[in-house]
Amino acid sequence: MNLERIILEKQDGVATITLNHPEMLNALDARMFEEIENVIAELKEDGEVRAFVLTGAGRAFCAGVDLSFIDMLTKLSPTALRRKIGEFQRVLNSLEEMEKPVIAAVNGFALGGGCDLTLACDIRIVSERAVFGEQYIKVGLIPDIGGTQRLSRLVGVGKAKELIFTGDMIDGREAERIGIANKVVPPEELLPTANALAKRLAQGPSVAIGLAKMAINRSLGGNIYSGLEYESYGQSLCMYTEDRAEGVAAFLEKREPMFKGK
Repeated sequence: MNLERIILEKQDGVATITLNHPEMLNALDARMFEEIENVIAELKEDGEVRAFVLTGAGRAFCAGVDLSFIDMLTKLSPTALRRKIGEFQRVLNSLEEMEKPVIAAVNGFALGGGCDLTLACDIRIVSERAVFGEQYIKVGLIPDIGGTQRLSRLVGVGKAKELIFTGDMIDGREAERIGIANKVVPPEELLPTANALAKRLAQGPSVAIGLAKMAINRSLGGNIYSGLEYESYGQSLCMYTEDRAEGVAAFLEKREPMFKGK
């Protein structure tokens, strides 16, 4: 795969995806969306990769959608525009839907579409320099790649409306306080912290982690009963895995388990 906007690295079962267009603050454009989509599709099927870290090069995680790209989109018909937005939504959905944990290591600005990109990840480890903001309203737009749906699930409806209606920016500590960030660390500790967590998850029972992720996501889109139903389904699969047998054996033998993701 010829990557122009992304750096892809793999080590110890962890794939690190770095958005690499720092001169544009890693803004999303057609090429960036395409490369993210292709990398996710490839790694989703890579049995050696069991966890992801998504981060940005330079002083931004992702500053949103490139305004020149937005200008190009306005030349489409309303029908074509809705179709194109649906394609972008599916790129972020693929992060949320894959049965592997995805950790966003937010190093700086995560604005607009960049904020939405972090929301599609499972866990957000953020630098003290991180800045979040749903800034669509500043240019007369609304979040269109998941912000209106995912933000309220993390921070509650009232706070989500406040952030979306005002376009206000918040720092990493406030993001942690309201539930967007899982953990805030000094800048120099960001990638080591995210990589350590990703490695820990990669060494875990990946079948069970993937099914737990699906069960959690399933309940968010409906009611508790659909989530409970998926829990029972997922557990019925976990029960017969090699990892389950290894986990029990390791517990009884008082040693660390050696999970294989099978």
